[in-house]
Amino acid sequence: MATDTKPKVFVSGCINGAPIRYNETNVVVESRIWDRWIDEGLVVSFCAELAAGFPVPRRPAETVGGDGALVLAGSAAVMEDTGANVTDRFIDGARLAVEHARANGCVVAVLTDGSPSCGSSYVYDGSFTGETVPGMGVVAQMFADYGIPVFAENQLDLADAVLRTG
Repeated sequence: MATDTKPKVFVSGCINGAPIRYNETNVVVESRIWDRWIDEGLVVSFCAELAAGFPVPRRPAETVGGDGALVLAGSAAVMEDTGANVTDRFIDGARLAVEHARANGCVVAVLTDGSPSCGSSYVYDGSFTGETVPGMGVVAQMFADYGIPVFAENQLDLADAVLRTG
C-alpha cells in the first residue's frame, strides 16, 4: 500500500497522452501546471469507457435527452450512432472512475470536455450533428455528486487552485 498522502488529480486517460478516445486520438495538454503535476506524481489517469469494457476504436456515443445528471436520474440515455443504448455501461464506467479516484486520494478531476462521460460544461446532444447542450457527462456528474470538483482540460489553473487548497 502506498504511503503517499499528497492530494491527487484524477484525469481522463486520453488527456494523459493515450490514444484511447473513441476515434483512437488523445487530447494534448501543454501547461506548466500539467508538467508540475506530472513531476510531483499527482496525476491519476483513468478512462471510464475502457474500464466499462468499450474497445478502441469504438462507436461514437452521445447523450440523448439531456446531460449526465438526467442520465443518472434515468430520464436521458447515452446512445451510439447505431442506435444502441449504452447507458448502463457509461454508468458502470462512472462508478469505476469514482472508486478509482477515491482509492487514489484524488481531490479534483480534470476531464475531457464534450464527452458523454467526461464533459464538464457541455455534452453533444444525441443528434450526431455536432450540436451541444450545456451540462456534464455521466462521470463528471457522478464526481460532482461525490463532492469532487470537476474541470475541463483548459481549466488547469482553476483545478490547481482547488488542489493547492485541498
